[in-house]
Amino acid sequence: MKPITVIGFLGSTLDAGKFGPSRWNKWRPTVSICMQEDLRVDRFVLMHGRQHQRLADFVIQDIRDVSPETEVSPHVLDFDDPWDFEEVYTKLLDFARDFPFDPDTHDYLIHITTGTHVAQICLFLLTEARFLPGKLLQTQPRRGQPQPIGTWNSIDLDLSRYDSIATRFAEARAESASFLKSGIETRNAAFNRMIEEIEQVAIRSRAPILLMGPTGAGKSQLARKIYELKKLRHQVRGPFVEVNCATLKGDSAMSALFGHKKGAFTGAAQDRAGLLKSADSGVLFLDEIGELGIDEQAMILRAIEEGRFLPVGSDSEATSDFQLIAGTNRDLIGEVANGTFREDLFARLNLWTFALPGLADRREDIAPNLDYELERFAEREGTQVTFNKEAREAYLAFAEGPSATWLGNFRDLAASVTRMATLSPSGRIDRPAVEAELSRLTGLWSGSAPHSGHGRALLEDLLGSERLDAIDPFDQVQLEFVVATCRKSRSLSEAGRMLFENSRKLRKSTNDADRLRKYLARFELSWSDIQD
Repeated sequence: MKPITVIGFLGSTLDAGKFGPSRWNKWRPTVSICMQEDLRVDRFVLMHGRQHQRLADFVIQDIRDVSPETEVSPHVLDFDDPWDFEEVYTKLLDFARDFPFDPDTHDYLIHITTGTHVAQICLFLLTEARFLPGKLLQTQPRRGQPQPIGTWNSIDLDLSRYDSIATRFAEARAESASFLKSGIETRNAAFNRMIEEIEQVAIRSRAPILLMGPTGAGKSQLARKIYELKKLRHQVRGPFVEVNCATLKGDSAMSALFGHKKGAFTGAAQDRAGLLKSADSGVLFLDEIGELGIDEQAMILRAIEEGRFLPVGSDSEATSDFQLIAGTNRDLIGEVANGTFREDLFARLNLWTFALPGLADRREDIAPNLDYELERFAEREGTQVTFNKEAREAYLAFAEGPSATWLGNFRDLAASVTRMATLSPSGRIDRPAVEAELSRLTGLWSGSAPHSGHGRALLEDLLGSERLDAIDPFDQVQLEFVVATCRKSRSLSEAGRMLFENSRKLRKSTNDADRLRKYLARFELSWSDIQD
């Protein structure tokens, strides 16, 4: 057996008593540890304050009397305020770091029966975090006749040794992961691994989370689920505040994000708190964060790092304690290289980055998501709609096949299910309804190709008939092709590379994303307009 070292506080109340022979009729936890027949204590590290020196000397002598083989090592540890959690934890952490632990050759028991409640909690936390590499030791008096020995038991915080507890924790983690997936039994192994990692990050970290992926991949829904999971774990008490940064344009962006004072600019008739302040104690989801201007990015960075920002027109700073989740369909690394996204902000966001795959990369998950969308339709409309067997097989054969491009990802799937369910008043989606929908999807995806006849309708949706009629037919054809390419691309940079593939070879430096952005701006369009 390894030598055993006990570490604990002197109990200024429980270990105290009369200094005469009657003290041996009283249970004193520190002394009782060394009186146990089935526990050999080779060393006892006894922590106490200077004001309790006389009691410590008396208890140490009693330990030597009942257990001569036990070496007692007194350790003076004074606290200005023994109920100040920060002070107690810091000093105990310093003690743990300085102590010459050797777990390979010694066993350690951390006594948590004595000391203030704050001290006991700190000892528990330091043991759980393995700063104190031992087991917890608890002692208590026996019931019945007064006697000094009492009982003891140890608690090993290594949950891997307790199959039933470990199973419960594993089940709880699985439930959390399922919650993040809205209960959908997803089958894509890479996606499931990513969700498991997000679950751990969500409940163990308050650092910013960056969700990357194409439009319609589910970034917004996942961000809200992360918030709801943290809310269930009582890790946030404030609201979930979501904003699409692509909708924040010009001077109004600063006001919307950081608030303003009354009279700060024309139209500022009253004070405005701003979205960052509204998210205090909660979660702020900045979707399409790559659309923010450089100035807004700088202020967001300071708000993340310091929790402070300056409202428009204010002389005093505002504060907000929020966790940030950011979403983007842009290639932020390329944006940093282009100078359109701050490198320091990207570095701050890039601690926990998760790339959500598009639906075309998760075809094995189409079937469970199909059932999920039918459930959502039933909740929205109050009508239960199902497939017959033949219709479901026909739909999945197309949806999971290579001809289904799923340009809009899960938005396309949700819209497809809604159309079929709405056009099946009997509550049963049959083969003709599926065939009509497959034709509609094929036309939708091929309709983004130039000269398809659907391009006019697409541009009308983006611009409106009046604005489209004001554009020369020559420019309409070109714009139709550009929009089609953007719809098929995952990012602005990727679309730019496809559109300017030949001419970019002739230039020494390229910035295709900026070139494409300026082209779209001629028609008052942005990347997010096209993707939405």
